[in-house]
Amino acid sequence: MKVLFVASECAPFIKTGGLADVIGALPKALAAAGTDVKVLIPAYPALQGLAGGGPTVKVLDDLFGGKAEVRAVHAEGLDVLLLVAPHLYDRNGNIYLGPDGQDWPDNHLRFAALCYAGAELAFDGADGWMPDVVNVHDWQAGLLPAYLSQSGRTSPPVVMTIHNIAFQGLFDASELANLRLKAEMFAADAVEYYGKISFLKAGLALSDRIAAVSPSYACELLTPGFGMGLEGLLRERRSDLIGILNGIDIATWDPESDPHLVENYSARSLRRKRANKREVEARFGLQRRDGPLFCVVSRLTSQKGLDMLLDCLPGLVAEGASLAVLGSGDGALERQFAEASSRHPGQVGVTLGYDEPLSHLLQGGSDAILIPSRFEPCGLTQLYGLRYGTLPVVARTGGLADTIIDANEAALAAACATGFQFAPINATMLEQAIARACAIYRRPRSWSAMVRRAMRQPVGWDASAAAYDAMYRSLIAD
Repeated sequence: MKVLFVASECAPFIKTGGLADVIGALPKALAAAGTDVKVLIPAYPALQGLAGGGPTVKVLDDLFGGKAEVRAVHAEGLDVLLLVAPHLYDRNGNIYLGPDGQDWPDNHLRFAALCYAGAELAFDGADGWMPDVVNVHDWQAGLLPAYLSQSGRTSPPVVMTIHNIAFQGLFDASELANLRLKAEMFAADAVEYYGKISFLKAGLALSDRIAAVSPSYACELLTPGFGMGLEGLLRERRSDLIGILNGIDIATWDPESDPHLVENYSARSLRRKRANKREVEARFGLQRRDGPLFCVVSRLTSQKGLDMLLDCLPGLVAEGASLAVLGSGDGALERQFAEASSRHPGQVGVTLGYDEPLSHLLQGGSDAILIPSRFEPCGLTQLYGLRYGTLPVVARTGGLADTIIDANEAALAAACATGFQFAPINATMLEQAIARACAIYRRPRSWSAMVRRAMRQPVGWDASAAAYDAMYRSLIAD
């Protein structure tokens, strides 16, 4: 079975968030199960050297304003199809944002081009390789089913995976012709969304199956509180919607071999984890305290609930705990966390920005990781936390609810707890969860047992890849 993935980013080549991690890991897991996956992504500047080493498998003479090529390369265990279109992608900095911090004004054309090229590959293949199924990911790939639908040609079935429904790819209706969409596509059962064009709506309406990245998120999407205006469409397509939990690349995220740790460790050698804790404390200017070292590795946004965490800092510090924060995002939150670090020297440390090696060290050196998201489709950081024995403190939503077993009295008595959940999602309940974590931390044997249990949890892609494989095969059988 051959599957074409279409996405805007893929680790380790280009990454802004968890989407890239999934696109970089899931194809490898599918390959282990016998599925042949190729990943189509744009050839951003960081990938141009890689693109130069591959043969051209497709030429597009006019791809939204210029000539483009698709080149095939094999790197990092992945078969990658790079869309080389300098007029669209040869820009330094963030792949989505210009130097002013705003979306590139032609993002609708840049990602329509990705979809258009993907549709051409769906029809014609790449150098004799023909996909049986196409899997598009998030809004940037959402127009691909529209191009297939309006062509009238026979095409392979399409799966649309929703990684975060909050990002919908909304553009002005006047761009319809510029996007090479026929007039009949501007309809409620296609790309039209409250008078605008929605790339994500197109994918949800016109794909053959819809996958959400956790079972709980799939259920949440059917409600007004989580569906972001698309819950009606998703309820209509409920029989085509499935929730498949994400996994992580357990080779890249492995405390026994991670090169970003100062000392490697396992569930059998937890004492070695302490060296990483000392390194985190040194990097973040934190003093050794009696309570746990919490960390945050996240975009600093209200979705992630980090404004609530600011309200909880006095209580966290009073518990004898400390906090290391790595992230960037909302300017007001960045300033507030920087100010909190100044107010609590030696107790709260903040590094603003994105730093992949440091994120690994934080997972290896912290005692617990805070993930108080108001909504979280799946989340990967809590899975990294489990893998590294850094107990997650999470809001009870989406994939967080699906992956962490709360340390309530019943779970502690049954010896099955792997972290701490809280609900309803507000600062008061978050503060209580932090206090519960601190209380168990003061019981070293109970804490160590939870850590070892967390590290035994299956967080890889095996089960999820099998579910994707079964979905693809059911589409082919249909």
